[in-house]
Amino acid sequence: MNTEMVERLISSDDHADMSHKKVKEHLAAKYHSDYDSAVADFDGSIGRMSSSQANQRWREQQGLPPADQTPVKGQHADRRVWKSPAFGRAGHRDPRERLKDMDTDGVEASVTWCEVSAFRYLYKIKNGWKEATRAFNGALAEFASADPKRLVISYQIPIHDIDIAVDEVTRIADAGGKSLQLPVFPTELGLPDYWDVRYDPLWSAIQEVGLPIGCHVGMNTALDDIARRDPTPQKGIFVPCVPLSSAEALGMWIMGGVFARFPQLKVVFVEPGLAWVAWWLYNVDDFVLRQGYEFPAIEELPSHYFHRNVFLTFIDEPNAVRDANERLGIENVMWSSDYPHPVSSWPNSRAIIDRMFRGVDEQDRRLVLSGNAARIWNI
Repeated sequence: MNTEMVERLISSDDHADMSHKKVKEHLAAKYHSDYDSAVADFDGSIGRMSSSQANQRWREQQGLPPADQTPVKGQHADRRVWKSPAFGRAGHRDPRERLKDMDTDGVEASVTWCEVSAFRYLYKIKNGWKEATRAFNGALAEFASADPKRLVISYQIPIHDIDIAVDEVTRIADAGGKSLQLPVFPTELGLPDYWDVRYDPLWSAIQEVGLPIGCHVGMNTALDDIARRDPTPQKGIFVPCVPLSSAEALGMWIMGGVFARFPQLKVVFVEPGLAWVAWWLYNVDDFVLRQGYEFPAIEELPSHYFHRNVFLTFIDEPNAVRDANERLGIENVMWSSDYPHPVSSWPNSRAIIDRMFRGVDEQDRRLVLSGNAARIWNI
């Protein structure tokens, strides 16, 4: 690590690629067949979708062919046409190469999220799903073990069995884990929304250990029809709809009363952007103050719970600090490099930050670039 850095940078959203082979290295051989069957079943469900519904990164990392896709004449349909210095870097899978790339970019610590959403197939494992859950998180821990202080891995908590979820939260916390990840939309797994009391033991356990919950924007099957109708080769109409759909999840957490019942929870919405959330927050307060909407599960304005319990990450947004100061709260937003995705600021993060933060108060700058993440994840 370069000790001459003039400014501390903590990226609140980077990514690690994980193969099923690596997961099975942490799983007893007697469960491998059931694990493979569940993965095949998951892949089959993707294969029956249109390509725009598929998580292409997941398919590629498993060596699967691209899903069928009809290109627009004269244009490329393969997402691999993306041009980015970070895209395809060895640090996506190799933690030691990741640390080198962090040094190149001047990033002290990285809160890292796995590309594979294990929630989507772990519950399909007929024999050994609990063991597979620990194996998956064990593979993540192995990645972070290259430097646990700098690689803050986010452990995935399946929610189909609340007792096991509670046990896994406790186990991770006892082992020194700093970050948890839950599905953004539990209804995609056939489960109730998060305001349902079935989750209360889980919220109680997470509140007790004090770890933040991450809800990372990604695949949203509710938008399948938009993806199917999108005529553009990289699904450029569909893609921005995904982070905007986080309004649904925000509402369930806030107006559904979860934070009213569990006031110490910390929920990080990862990669939703900021500007639209400022607009959303103004409107939901206005629903109460001027338009007569009723939210029986909460006693304060929605913004009260947002400011106390919710945090947002962003990558490169020109009015990020303005939106934070005017509506979101300067202590509620965090910068990220989004390594190694095509939009990543790597290896030019400092130049991009200097442009984006030109004229910003130094204390605000420190909070957004490192202070908030250090506080939330105890870095």
